[in-house]
Amino acid sequence: MENLQVPNQNQSNHNSTQQSTTPFSPEALLLSQQMSKQLTEKNNSDDEIDLVELWRAIWSGKYIIIVISIIFGASSVAFALSKPDIYKASILLSPASSDSAGGMGALAGQFGGLASLAGISLGGGGTDKTALALEIIKTRAFLETFIIKHELLVPLMASENWDRATDSLVINKELYDNINKKWLSKASASKSSEPSQWEAYQRLLSLLTISQDKTTSLVTIDIEFYSPEIAKQWLIWLVSDVNNFMREQDEQEAQASIEYLTKQLGNTEVSAMETVFYQLIEEQTKNMMLTKVSAEYVLKTIDPAQVPDTKAKPKRALIVVLGTMLGGILSILIVLIRHFTNSGKSTKPKEENLAEANRKL
Repeated sequence: MENLQVPNQNQSNHNSTQQSTTPFSPEALLLSQQMSKQLTEKNNSDDEIDLVELWRAIWSGKYIIIVISIIFGASSVAFALSKPDIYKASILLSPASSDSAGGMGALAGQFGGLASLAGISLGGGGTDKTALALEIIKTRAFLETFIIKHELLVPLMASENWDRATDSLVINKELYDNINKKWLSKASASKSSEPSQWEAYQRLLSLLTISQDKTTSLVTIDIEFYSPEIAKQWLIWLVSDVNNFMREQDEQEAQASIEYLTKQLGNTEVSAMETVFYQLIEEQTKNMMLTKVSAEYVLKTIDPAQVPDTKAKPKRALIVVLGTMLGGILSILIVLIRHFTNSGKSTKPKEENLAEANRKL
């Protein structure tokens, strides 16, 4: 019998090793190197921004940037010119030197014990009348009364500009008929054609600015409006009306206090309490006298309101600069987004070809 020759295992392993180490073709090696290179570039692009590429993208889209910036610049010029001039009148005030609560505070410390025995409270220190007056100016009741008293509804709600040549307000003809003195806006079941007092109050409040220096206690009140003359006049009226309002309130309180103290004086039989009542009546009489003789009762004018010579706003140059800058920034973003979107579409087929070649390998 012939001896069968079994192939040597070492020989078969050697053959398989030789087969597995067979070198790739040059095309396969080239594709593999290109794919490795592109993967490396992609990883690097994820970690850092190529400034040169950004500059090239911006430069290639320079015409788009210029056109959009010009459009925004022209639009901002038109918008700035369409806005009417606003003038700001200011007045500087100080608290009135008289403090009607000072005497009452001293009496409260001196005779407070005796008054409490008779069931009468003299109170503590006086309230800050300046702060109270500033808060009253901003209240709805005061400003609505102010608008009605000085007939400010039409200037507030229907004016849209100021004619320097005629020194008169320009009234919106679609809102108000200045000849027939009639409002033209459409009325409904719940709203009349005439603006409400609430709307007028909100409008006037938006024109007012009140500030007080905590160090010097000086008060500054500003009013912004189309007409510089009207803004000044409104400031004068406002300060005068709040002084009159505070004077009338204190006068009524002083009169009521005098009547009450006089009545209590007739009912008391304690001599010490009679002294208290006489002192209180004296102080209230002084307060009554101050309300009669003091024209600037709470707020005293330091620097009176003047007709402003220059407008306060709009800042037309600033509007144009900001509008043009906004257009430039927006156009650059558009150019960059288009560039990177197109770049992503163009590199996608190359990546697919490399992936297909890698699968074939």
